[in-house]
Amino acid sequence: VQLQASGGGLVQAGDSLRLSCTVSGRTFSMIAMGWFREAPGKEREFVAAISRSGGITDYPDSMKGRFTISRDNAKNTVYLQMNNLKPEDTAVYYCAADRWGTGTSKKSSYDYWGQGTQVTVSS
Repeated sequence: VQLQASGGGLVQAGDSLRLSCTVSGRTFSMIAMGWFREAPGKEREFVAAISRSGGITDYPDSMKGRFTISRDNAKNTVYLQMNNLKPEDTAVYYCAADRWGTGTSKKSSYDYWGQGTQVTVSS
């Protein structure tokens, strides 16, 4: 399974970005997906997860209302829409694939990881 993340960049506080992650090598509709991020000097943290069908999503409380995860199974792609970005959102964002579960906040549940895409939010 290969995951290719894209869509990161340099934006100003208050701007929006949409990250994409395209998956190959396995039936995409059979995989739950997640997004995580890692800021310099910090541990990788959970951002969002989505079930195989897209019917169930999960976010940490700190990101509810600003971030939205979605998927297009016909395009083998999962998205992360990020609105009202803040400087503290600056991090490398990773997509991850969970072959057996429904998509959780636990890093250990994910079997495959993308290479990451840098998001930098300036004030």
